[in-house]
Amino acid sequence: MANRYPERSSLAATKPGDSTEGCVIGIDMGASSLRFALADLQGHILDEASEPVRPEDGPAKTVGQIKKGIERLLRATHGRRTLRSLAIGVPGPVDPQGGTVAFANNLPGWRKVRLGRELKDAFGVPVFLENDANMAAIGEHWCGVARGVDNFVFIALGTGIGSGIFVDGKLHRGRTGSAGELYLLNLEWPRWNEDFGDTGYFEKYVSGMGIAAQGREVLPNHRQTPAGLREDRDARFVFEALERGNAAARAVLEKTFTMLGVGVANIVAILDPDLVVFGGGISRGAPDLLLSTVKRVVGRIQPNPPHLLLSSLQDKAQIYGAICSALSLCH
Repeated sequence: MANRYPERSSLAATKPGDSTEGCVIGIDMGASSLRFALADLQGHILDEASEPVRPEDGPAKTVGQIKKGIERLLRATHGRRTLRSLAIGVPGPVDPQGGTVAFANNLPGWRKVRLGRELKDAFGVPVFLENDANMAAIGEHWCGVARGVDNFVFIALGTGIGSGIFVDGKLHRGRTGSAGELYLLNLEWPRWNEDFGDTGYFEKYVSGMGIAAQGREVLPNHRQTPAGLREDRDARFVFEALERGNAAARAVLEKTFTMLGVGVANIVAILDPDLVVFGGGISRGAPDLLLSTVKRVVGRIQPNPPHLLLSSLQDKAQIYGAICSALSLCH
């Protein structure tokens, strides 16, 4: 898809529901949840829904869950809206032209899944598929803190970790569509030959699943094995312990955010962006600690660090990116 998105300024001049009966749906598919938003053709969100997803259920069941979620949103319009296009962000590299999820390292069985084709066949409208961090970067560039910034990196901190990269005002996907797959970043050269499996080195530590795993080692009440993958990756208990003043929880997060800072400093050394934006659930768990730690580390390594900001769209960056992308299919 071309990097030409509808101007957000033109959307603000209209009221929700004006001038058209058409609609688009944007979907944020995470490793532990699904979020849906139905918007009019000016980009105003008219309806939203979210539901948990079980990573261990595999592609077929999750795709079915996505289709049902779309159908429920459309039924809620009582026939007053005609679907014009769909866009969905997924946690892994994709082939945008073929509509295929190449590989989702947090989702068992997700290799070469033709999700775009499945949705196009089911609903008969154009479908755009994109990596979720790229989708969030699109959303942030469209109507978030990166609006008007041509060179920036969006870092998505959720169950896993990823990034979306804008260079000269355009989304940079790389040779294979895997640009920004930070989970493979390695900060310890002596471990260069070690196999970190599908998780990769960086995601093993700097992610929701990494924080949860470290938290279970130091917080006695959470050492038991969780019921499923979604529960196993849930790091909320670490942030809750931090709020209670638990020193062990703080140490886990300080280590995590220090490693994140080193990773960001490495990204800055290569891309020299004007801005780095942090989004995703982990960024909202302890935002002050995250920003202060990363700024200290990056400032120590880089003599001229870029601006470091939290996403202004919070948990809706991917959704707005998906809406923006879906609207682009209508033009």
